[in-house]
Amino acid sequence: MSSTAPAASAAPPFRFSLNTSTIRGQKLPLAAEIDIAAEVGYHAVEPWISELETHVKSGGKLTEIRDRLRDKGLAVPSAIGFFEWIVDDPARRAKALEQARRDMDLVAQIGGTRIAAPPWGAHDKAKMAGQPDVDLLAAAERYRALLEIGREAGVVPQVEVWGFSHTLNRLGEAALVAIESGHPDACVLADVYHLYKGGSPANGLGLLRGDKHLHVFHINDYPADKPRETITDADRVYPGDGVAPLGEILRTLRAIGFSGYLSLELFNATYYQQDARLVARTGLEKTRAAVEKALAARVTA
Repeated sequence: MSSTAPAASAAPPFRFSLNTSTIRGQKLPLAAEIDIAAEVGYHAVEPWISELETHVKSGGKLTEIRDRLRDKGLAVPSAIGFFEWIVDDPARRAKALEQARRDMDLVAQIGGTRIAAPPWGAHDKAKMAGQPDVDLLAAAERYRALLEIGREAGVVPQVEVWGFSHTLNRLGEAALVAIESGHPDACVLADVYHLYKGGSPANGLGLLRGDKHLHVFHINDYPADKPRETITDADRVYPGDGVAPLGEILRTLRAIGFSGYLSLELFNATYYQQDARLVARTGLEKTRAAVEKALAARVTA
């Protein structure tokens, strides 16, 4: 039986966010990045903790950022931070949880609701030489502890899939950690590039609940001439300019009830040489076009 998905223009299923990594090479202050995101039509921004810290260190106040976001009508559905919540060493983990508290507080002060929780500290195989792999059930317990801190702060940590990582490099591993945590706030942060880099099948997203387990999804694309073994973050390109199965991914997200934010996350040095507004605008236009193309395609059930 065949059916045609509703036109994206009639009922936009997703909202669009700008991860500030996309224009980080232009070295603009966070306030300017917010202005650009609003000007070109994004619904949200996904800042990095380092940018919030820089703003404060330069004499700014986070209330200024919060007010600017509110005045521009932008949400902060997620932020990018790095803390060693998953490592085996109890002392390092305790230190990381304190850092997570501080980072979550920064996010909360600007009205943010979630923060990335990548496998930082357990991602570099070379640096883990001689150490055992992190047990995923132990990681689930550690994620639960992180989630409890998040409840206190009002900011939910999202288990992030890192395709290049030694730990949590596959969607199924991140899902296991989220599920086995047994916590009602548990959720996953996935990414087109990282699914490819880690070797996870795109249709694996279909086993998740889009309204429960996914709130933000990093959107990007990758070129045909970069195999999984050698591709890097810097090789990411605009959605639709590569060979990622974006149609399948976006239709699957729609089918599982995901109505959150597609956050454009790029690290392309070529784009960093261009005007930031042009890059942000082009990224949004290409993301919208990819969504419209995907959802206009006929789906066979």
